[in-house]
Amino acid sequence: MIDPVASRRLTYWLLFLVFWLLVMFVRLLPLDVSAGGWPGPNWTMLAAFAWVLRRPSYVPVLLVAVLLFIEDLVFMRPPGIGAALTIIGLEFLRSRAKFARELAFLFEYGMVAGVVIAVVLANRLLLGLFVVPNVNLPLDVANIVVTLLAYPIIVVVSSQIFGLRHAPLGSFDASGHST
Repeated sequence: MIDPVASRRLTYWLLFLVFWLLVMFVRLLPLDVSAGGWPGPNWTMLAAFAWVLRRPSYVPVLLVAVLLFIEDLVFMRPPGIGAALTIIGLEFLRSRAKFARELAFLFEYGMVAGVVIAVVLANRLLLGLFVVPNVNLPLDVANIVVTLLAYPIIVVVSSQIFGLRHAPLGSFDASGHST
């Protein structure tokens, strides 16, 4: 029989994959054919950030890296750069997950905002360094704004619909590791 902790972890891995598939399906639909609109938020990055701050073991870095790399390929972005920067931001947040659960949501939001801004600016810097054609700065700023406005939505969906909440302080999993 499978361990309940491993089963729950695997369930959330699959749930993250299904969420990503749903986001990709909606993004690939030809819903708006007019150019010049606001960019959509980066739902995959936001979900990974929100989940890793609540339950770090529910967000496997390899799964997120593969999904972000596939997004880079599908949306014809330079492969791997955005994925690698997002993984660096994800691991930064993972290392502060225990600290973040003691903070109010506003401080968590500020920490995520700093990471999102750093990822977008580092992406711009690397693309400029390698002379890769890049989008204009106002579009990147709009992307940051829309992504940050969507973070509370992903937190509410994760906690209310998916049941993903902060682990209580001092809680341990079945193997004796703190969660």
